[in-house]
Amino acid sequence: MAHNTPKKASPEDWHPADIKAALEKKGWTLRALAAHHGIKGSSSLSHTFERSFPLNEKRIADALGVPVQEIWPSRYHPDGTKKPRGLRGAIASAATRKCTADACQRNGNELARA
Repeated sequence: MAHNTPKKASPEDWHPADIKAALEKKGWTLRALAAHHGIKGSSSLSHTFERSFPLNEKRIADALGVPVQEIWPSRYHPDGTKKPRGLRGAIASAATRKCTADACQRNGNELARA
């Protein structure tokens, strides 16, 4: 029989079970934390384990008393700013790449000098 266990988004992120255990040590459950913030069910908080929801990530981190970048280092820079993901992340990483001679000529850009 297969079990539906939540998967970690990244190897360096805390495991969902570790987050839940840390919340319980602080006296919180996902349901109680959701109710505290006026959320009807705990499912939106539990979805944070699989996908990035910055507001819910902040709520969980605040309840634990740790910075969000400690719990989800794959989602945040060390200074706590959000890492770009998806199309924004692709554009940001493309902008930091140096232009090769052929690609720059095709795009009408000047070659980046190192």
